[in-house]
Amino acid sequence: MWGWWQEIADLVLPADCAGCGRPGVPLCDRCHGALRGPGARRVLPSPVPPGLPVVHAAVDYVDEARAVLLAHKERGALRLAGPLGEALAGAVRTVARGVLPRALGDRPLLLVPVPSARRAVGARGHDPARRIACAAAGVLRREGCPARVPSVLRQRRRVTDQSGLGARQRRANVTGALEAAPGGGRLLVAGPVVLVDDLMTTGASLAEAARAVAEAGGRVVGGAVVAAPPTPVSTPAPWGTSAAPGRLRPFASGKRN
Repeated sequence: MWGWWQEIADLVLPADCAGCGRPGVPLCDRCHGALRGPGARRVLPSPVPPGLPVVHAAVDYVDEARAVLLAHKERGALRLAGPLGEALAGAVRTVARGVLPRALGDRPLLLVPVPSARRAVGARGHDPARRIACAAAGVLRREGCPARVPSVLRQRRRVTDQSGLGARQRRANVTGALEAAPGGGRLLVAGPVVLVDDLMTTGASLAEAARAVAEAGGRVVGGAVVAAPPTPVSTPAPWGTSAAPGRLRPFASGKRN
């Protein structure tokens, strides 16, 4: 019930920019532009957890991007899912260009969000990663990519709050914590999987999600997140030559090239 009232209030009450605090707009043009960033980049946590797929982030987790993500996730600014979804779609485009430029055909691209704990969803009134993933899928579908967001992963045991934990502690906390829901395997074989989340820090959750998807029979081709902390080992993602930055070349339906 809280989530319903929060969504109504978010639509009708005046708001300040979630990124910089400018009055009268939920997200100003400058902060919206900051979410688009210069282009998705590959991110590598240190240490790299076993099983982590290649992950691309749309922007660095700093300044306006950090403020917008926190406003959406922790303060229920639900209208920010749209621009955050646009940013996530940019990272997914890079994954798709790198591994699926000609092989998707009429199969869907599956954006599988890392699930939040039930108690966290209840406390927040929404599932941030899934909401952003759905917005990103809408952007990609409008560009000709048949993207879907299947609800296939769930937690099979409780995990503790990850904040304040180191890389090894986070990995131990989430290892073996996820599984595919009943019938999830059937959904996962429908197309290639891109794991998605709002933020990657140590990569432990994405590595565990990759294990659970593979165990259920899915094929993970990469990971995409809105943001990740800037690190010295991060490298720019190479842009494909078949599509301009910011656009995904439409996939031909019903045939394979």
